[in-house]
Amino acid sequence: MTYVTEQRPPLVPEAAAPGRRSAALATAFVRGGVAAGLGLGALSVLVIAAWIASPFSDSGPGGALRTAAGLWLLAHGADLIRTDTVSGVPATLGVTPLLLSVLPWWLAHRAARDTLDPDDGRPAPSTAGAVAAVTGGYLLVAAVALVYTEAGTLPADLPTAGAWTPLTVLGAAAAGAWTAHGRPLPGREQSAVALRAAGLALAGLLGGASLLTAASLLWHVGAAQASFHGLAGEWSGQVSLALLVLSLLPNAVVWSVSYGLGPGFSLGTGALVTPLGSTGSPAVPDFPLLAALPAEGPTRWLHWTAAAIPAVAALALGRRVGRAAGAWTGRETALAALGASWACGAAVAVLAAAAGGPLGSDRLTSFGPVWWQTGAAAVLWCTAVGAPTALAVRGWGRRRLRRAAERAAAAAPPQPALPPSPSGTGARAASGSDAGKNRQGLGSPDGFHASAGALAALDALDALDEDPSDEGYGFLPAAWEPSTRPATPPPPPPSSPPPPAS
Repeated sequence: MTYVTEQRPPLVPEAAAPGRRSAALATAFVRGGVAAGLGLGALSVLVIAAWIASPFSDSGPGGALRTAAGLWLLAHGADLIRTDTVSGVPATLGVTPLLLSVLPWWLAHRAARDTLDPDDGRPAPSTAGAVAAVTGGYLLVAAVALVYTEAGTLPADLPTAGAWTPLTVLGAAAAGAWTAHGRPLPGREQSAVALRAAGLALAGLLGGASLLTAASLLWHVGAAQASFHGLAGEWSGQVSLALLVLSLLPNAVVWSVSYGLGPGFSLGTGALVTPLGSTGSPAVPDFPLLAALPAEGPTRWLHWTAAAIPAVAALALGRRVGRAAGAWTGRETALAALGASWACGAAVAVLAAAAGGPLGSDRLTSFGPVWWQTGAAAVLWCTAVGAPTALAVRGWGRRRLRRAAERAAAAAPPQPALPPSPSGTGARAASGSDAGKNRQGLGSPDGFHASAGALAALDALDALDEDPSDEGYGFLPAAWEPSTRPATPPPPPPSSPPPPAS
């Protein structure tokens, strides 16, 4: 029987590799366009359904589709220009419903992930090529939607659409590529721990702010219901308003984060709401979520409890860093906590920038948290509370390990001393062997904490080697040392026999 050891020739020649890479990039470009079309189509279905159910629709299906395209661009961070105002002055609408942004972001993320992780065995392009191709295909559809909204009542603002939409899509595609590679973290341990601690602190801020938002809505439930029923009207309006409130709930959570951190948020030009009170004259539109805002004037101690949200998040950050810093130095622990603080502050600043924006003209041009103040406050909270907590947790952990080692050393049973051997050579061999074993035991983790009895036994064994009658042997066994005993003298020659007697 003959075995074939040569490999089969590839199905596609090497010369076709550039063509296969080009085909993979083209597939990624198409994936990006399909992802954008899916998001735009899903939102268009909702808008068309609301337009059909509304008894007061004043535009045709073309106007509804243009409104859907404008809302889709708003979900990517672009501002919309409202032209049909009462005063006739165009008003800017720049508050992005964060829940509305989840679907486009996830679609772009999935397109990049699937491009770099194909299931059909096709070659995958490079990471940078895949991200660029997916982003390019997505932005092509976004450009068409931008042009399409120009003839509607909510056209997109060109500067903001050209700035924020590419950044949003590029970030989602980059996150998809990161997921396709297994979400790797930096190779340095301190950097990886800092990123995990920052994520934990961010989750703590958002979780605590969600509880604060829910408590405020329950506290002002009467005013929120009155606002809802006053705006909704028919059942179709109630459904549309409920969807709008639901899409803006994440914005309210981010506003609560800024409120707990201290900077608060603005309700128009010159009006600021903080845990210490409100300043200026707020310009608050009639909306159910805005009905849950704190009352004007000085605040009470109940409002000050919002500061517990960043305090708990910073404590969680410091605890996470401190528990991982068992073998680190104090400087490395402090730097890791500082890096986690800056990472958390950057994430909070991005969320604050997305959750606020203009809500109209004149006084409503500033609405929501100020991103740089909110991010700086998050950095200060996490640094002032998280860094000392990390150092304290690290010191406490090292102290517990030291005490555990001392208890283990005290609980170790003493090793009995060996009796001396009757023969000198055997005693030396046994003492050398046992002493070597005891020294190896002292080098092991358990023997390092040997008891006083084990040390006394080792001294007794060493004392056996210090026999003054064997000074010539040194440190070697007797069989290895040269003999120093004097040679045995030869026997005397036999004496001559006595002469015979005469």
